[in-house]
Amino acid sequence: MGFNYKVIKEEIPKPKASYMFVANHTSMVDIMLMLVTVQNPFVFVGKKELAKIPLFGFFYKRTCILVDRSSAKSRQAVFLRAQKRLKQGLSICIFPEGGVPDEHIILDRFKDGAFRLAINHQIPIVPITFYDNKRRFSFTFYSGGPGKMRARIHKFLSTEGLTSKDTKALSDKTRTIILNELSHVSKTEKPL
Repeated sequence: MGFNYKVIKEEIPKPKASYMFVANHTSMVDIMLMLVTVQNPFVFVGKKELAKIPLFGFFYKRTCILVDRSSAKSRQAVFLRAQKRLKQGLSICIFPEGGVPDEHIILDRFKDGAFRLAINHQIPIVPITFYDNKRRFSFTFYSGGPGKMRARIHKFLSTEGLTSKDTKALSDKTRTIILNELSHVSKTEKPL
């Protein structure tokens, strides 16, 4: 597709540890960039609707924990399936914006599910910033093109000793890290 990538790692995930990987969501290529950014085995939590996409959906529903966001029962079942995967030594990846925001939005509000799950399982949050994916492959027809896709793995956020009461604060802290990085880059365009 003409993309190449560069990843900066402020901290490196340990090979046999479990983590909650969270990143800004800007494009369909976020999934592919996540797969080359993170070397640890992980499973995505994603929208059930994407399983209907021809061919992509076939693989998607076999490799992801699917959630029907309109169903409280489905959202609860995600926790049970994620717990099973974490016990198998896998990590979890969630795009906490819950979808790709409109073109003019730098970073949408975060939903709390990823952070609640990380606290419940006492696994670190790994904030990741994707800089260029919206420019490379946006949802706007006839836009984008080949080039570099940059990513930064930020320092991990510990959940040790946190409780469900800390969910919102942890979500806000993670969002602030990613938003500050994106805001800084939009001013300087030299993040890496």
